[in-house]
Amino acid sequence: MANSVKKILSGDFNKRKALMFGITALLTLIVWNLPSSCFGIDGLTTVQQRTIAIFVMAVMLWLTEAIPAWATSVTIIFVLLFCVSDSAFNFLQGSEGDAGKLLDYQGIMACFADPTIILFLGGFILAIAATKSGLDVVMARNLIKPFGKKSENVLLGFMLITGIFSMFISNTATAAMMLTFLTPVFKSLPANGKGRIALTMAIPIGANFGGMGTPIGTPPNAFAFKTLNELGMGIGFGQWMAVMVPLVIVMLILSWFIIKTFYPFSKKTIELQIEGEVEWNWRTYVVAITFVTTILLWVFGKQVGINANTVAMLPIAVFAFTGVITADDLKDIDWGVIWMVAGGFALGLAMNGTGLAENAVKSIPFGDWNPIVILIISGVLCFALSNFISNTATAALLIPILTVVCQGMGDALLPIGGTSTVIIGIAVAASCAMSLPISTPPNAIAYSTGLIEQKDMAKAGFTSGVISLVIGYIALIAFCKLGIL
Repeated sequence: MANSVKKILSGDFNKRKALMFGITALLTLIVWNLPSSCFGIDGLTTVQQRTIAIFVMAVMLWLTEAIPAWATSVTIIFVLLFCVSDSAFNFLQGSEGDAGKLLDYQGIMACFADPTIILFLGGFILAIAATKSGLDVVMARNLIKPFGKKSENVLLGFMLITGIFSMFISNTATAAMMLTFLTPVFKSLPANGKGRIALTMAIPIGANFGGMGTPIGTPPNAFAFKTLNELGMGIGFGQWMAVMVPLVIVMLILSWFIIKTFYPFSKKTIELQIEGEVEWNWRTYVVAITFVTTILLWVFGKQVGINANTVAMLPIAVFAFTGVITADDLKDIDWGVIWMVAGGFALGLAMNGTGLAENAVKSIPFGDWNPIVILIISGVLCFALSNFISNTATAALLIPILTVVCQGMGDALLPIGGTSTVIIGIAVAASCAMSLPISTPPNAIAYSTGLIEQKDMAKAGFTSGVISLVIGYIALIAFCKLGIL
């Protein structure tokens, strides 16, 4: 406590964040205590109004970053448990439930162990095992060979390989790893040439686009995947990949043209050597076999009756049992992302579990809205927000709202392919947002090398992002109208 006071008195205390936190608290309390008639939702209960206030709190905290993003998610779950659950304080529950339908406290806590969370954990464990065994180096070295020595082809190779890795490994880890592989390449390129900028920009763009390829590629994908399956769409891991992987490849090739046009190589050939050896022993073979088996089951699991969430337990169990992964390795898991995702799930649970979503659908004439307008506004809003705040936070805010909107619009969405187009569109828009160093962790890592400036990222990232956003939405409309997604 004394240290905190000293920090405040010495000026180390972040006044802007404190102000934002205060404004957030004030707005939340105002929404919490407004007359229910102000919301225009028929039959709005006290619990539902509190849920709206909690949503406002989440929006403000994520937008202002008054506290870390993962801390916002934990706060959401805490407030839901203490204020709108059947384990809340008695005076908040009301007498005989007259405050409205309360949330099951076990259901809120279960957000920390949702099946989709396990899916993410499986992906993290695979990535740790691949790095620990050296298989990531082996795969990168062998995948880059077919692209030869021509500078432009090497650029394409790095983009595609980064994209492939990002489908199954954290895009942050992928970006860091691929930039490490590029270090010896930079030494052979002219210091004042544009080739260094091109190769450096290729990594975050490849990582961001590659994440779209699988449901575990980025948290927004996980939100969309979970939401659509809860709505009864029955989308499988392989079904997602069948549509998104070709789309990712198209986006990467278009981005390759953009980057090499903006930043042409002065040196036409590159001698590429990826250093690192792997010691092949029984543990290495366990990792390789498990890696391949897991991916195959994710792709074809629907045919054999196993869903993607269940498959995710395979690498976790095998690596734990064989000792490939130890307790110390669990520290390398990005728990901040896991907790952020859990907070987003809790928001969605609150909107549905309290009956707020159902009341909103009945009270607001969503069916009269133009589906094209909804699609454009949601995509542009997601793209804009994701450039400035975490794309996980953006998806966590927008997907619950759009789920309600889509349910209210019903068949009116058929001209654009239905609910799937809108919800998956959020995942696409979030991954296309890469205009600034703060937009995504891969962008920040690339910028930290000092080889690119903010204007380079804005130029290549924004151009690639906007073009890919348009193509992505056109492709989604087509695939969803055909019933493929």
